[in-house]
Amino acid sequence: MKRTLSILSILSLAFVMTAAALGQTASAQQTKPEHLSKRQLNSLIATAKTPAEHQRIAQYYQAKAQDYLAQAKEHALMVAAYKANPSLTAKSQASTINHCEYFVQTFKDLAAKSQELAQLHDQMAKDAEQK
Repeated sequence: MKRTLSILSILSLAFVMTAAALGQTASAQQTKPEHLSKRQLNSLIATAKTPAEHQRIAQYYQAKAQDYLAQAKEHALMVAAYKANPSLTAKSQASTINHCEYFVQTFKDLAAKSQELAQLHDQMAKDAEQK
C-alpha cells in the first residue's frame, strides 16, 4: 500500500511538472518576441536613441518578465506537489518546500524588476517620439 502511494505521488509530481512545461510552451508560442543575445541587448542599451530601439528593449524585458512568472508558477506547482506527497518525511518535505518557495519569490521579484525595466523603456520610446 505504501509503495502504491509512493508511485502515485511520483506520477502526480510528473503530471504537474509536465502540465507546467506544456503551459510554458503554449504561452511562449503565443508571444514570439525577437530573441536578443546578451551581447545584442547590451549593445542596444548602450546606443538606443529611437523609439523602435527602446521598444525592442522593452519587449525583451516584457518577455523576460513572462518567463520569470512562468518559472514562479512552475515552482508553486511543485510546492503543492510536495505538500501532497505523504511518503516524504517532515524534514525532507520542509526542505523541498522551502527550496521551491524561495524560487517562487525570487522569480516573482525578477519578473517585477523586468517589468519595471520594460516600462522605463516604453517611456523612453515615447520620449524619443516627441523629440
